[in-house]
Amino acid sequence: MSLRIVSTTNAPAAIGPYSQAMRVGNLLFTSGQIPLKADGQPVGGGIVEQTSQVLDNLEAVLAAEGATLSDVVKTTVFLKDMNDFAAFNEVYASRFGDHKPARSTVEVARLPRDVFVEIELIAAIPVDNRSN
Repeated sequence: MSLRIVSTTNAPAAIGPYSQAMRVGNLLFTSGQIPLKADGQPVGGGIVEQTSQVLDNLEAVLAAEGATLSDVVKTTVFLKDMNDFAAFNEVYASRFGDHKPARSTVEVARLPRDVFVEIELIAAIPVDNRSN
């Protein structure tokens, strides 16, 4: 199986030497997404607004490969302040609905651009959308 870089203009471009996502076979591995709009500008507000933007970005990367949040098997969440967990979790749960992928959540000292949340994920691309 070969590795393939995944990129979309519907999510912010990488701000460093990495890709928005990599695909191998039917697995998609995203880089961490922070709350930037597709034009690279940060989203204002608190944890609710920032979590929503991060999930918008991840949905855009998933859509580039014909996938949705329902195809996610694992997320890793980085929070600047674990006191934001309840508010973060409300937004996260509303976006994933009944689908409950495996998840790790950790508090970190600092995130890029001093945002409140970063999320990365692994998804299984539906068989109909497999190009590898």
